[in-house]
Amino acid sequence: MKKVVVLLFALAGMVLAQTTVRLSGFGGDNVPVVNGLLNEIVNPKLAKDGIKAVYEPVEGDYTKAILNALSAGTAPDLFYVDIFWAESAFASGRVEPLDSYFTKQELSAFLPNLMQAFTYKGKVYGIPKDFNTLALQYNKDLFDEAKVAYPNQADTWESFEAKIKAVQEKLGDVAGFCVVPDFARFGAFAYGTGWRPFDSQGKTVLDANFKRAFEWYTGLAKRGAAKPAQDLGEGWTGGCLGGEKAATALEGAWIGGFLRDKAPNMRFGTTFVPLDPQSKKRGNFTFTVSWSLYTGSKNKSAAVKVLKAITSPEAQQWVLERGLALPSRSALANNPIFQRSGKDAELNRTVFLGSTALGGAVLPYKFAAYGGDWLTIINEALSAVITGQKNVDQALADAQARFDKLTGK
Repeated sequence: MKKVVVLLFALAGMVLAQTTVRLSGFGGDNVPVVNGLLNEIVNPKLAKDGIKAVYEPVEGDYTKAILNALSAGTAPDLFYVDIFWAESAFASGRVEPLDSYFTKQELSAFLPNLMQAFTYKGKVYGIPKDFNTLALQYNKDLFDEAKVAYPNQADTWESFEAKIKAVQEKLGDVAGFCVVPDFARFGAFAYGTGWRPFDSQGKTVLDANFKRAFEWYTGLAKRGAAKPAQDLGEGWTGGCLGGEKAATALEGAWIGGFLRDKAPNMRFGTTFVPLDPQSKKRGNFTFTVSWSLYTGSKNKSAAVKVLKAITSPEAQQWVLERGLALPSRSALANNPIFQRSGKDAELNRTVFLGSTALGGAVLPYKFAAYGGDWLTIINEALSAVITGQKNVDQALADAQARFDKLTGK
């Protein structure tokens, strides 16, 4: 009897000694994904260590909620950090540098461009959980109907424009492309020219390269190769493609799920962002989110084990097999899933390879500590020209004045 009692007390002690690691991120579709990952991969792997990871999703404004929690000292042990506001979070001193918890070999297993996105002042503050880049999707049936060759990776802005203009002219009620006043799409073309958001002094200079890309992009509709998305009743290029209002779109792998629901029978192909005809290079963004560690966590050792498990090869393979996201580990580039035939595999493969831009420029989708304030200036300039409120010179002069004021240069 005494042995039974001792055993029961020992088991009770094991239960009491269990460490719960709190994770927080987006709500909605993320909830079943993260819970599935924890239940099938992470928690079984860490059960022997007495560690249990629990996901606490935030519905609504996640950014506001997590930044408030960091400020108040109530943040979870691990949490999502979006690349867009990463620098502000890292500068706060509330996010733990990870260099002492990971070896250089462990960190080098992730795609360099993604690691760059979560490196601040020489230290790593987040492990990328997955990512996206931009790629060009096109409706094969519309191109076939117009008897126009499909877009391909050798296309420059000029040859791409010629193709979509021909489709628009021949089909009449279908746009070649739908233009959005959004740097998250236009910026890929600007980066292809060699232009960068900030110079060595931290100033934004809208130079001749930027103007060349800006004129080309905002002039597509005027030259009969595209239509403004708002004129088509859409807010993004994927909506235009899915509704067969445009023959092409410029989106990430997220468009795959949308098209499966919106246009399941569409025959679409995917290729890379067109090349700048002068530099012969292409640009792109990395859109990514990290798992990061709260400096005030009382369970840092356990949290790091969870962090390593949830970004492990096994975890990323689990996510990839379900078509949920693209892996951030370099070794998974040759995964058999990417080599499958079919439109979805081609989409994912192209978006994954877009992280290298094939010799071009891939920049993280972040803009120092300025964030949305920086983006607003360019987006409003794009909108002013696309809608005919300003000409290119006026819009860029006004934008440059606002950038000078914003950066204090």
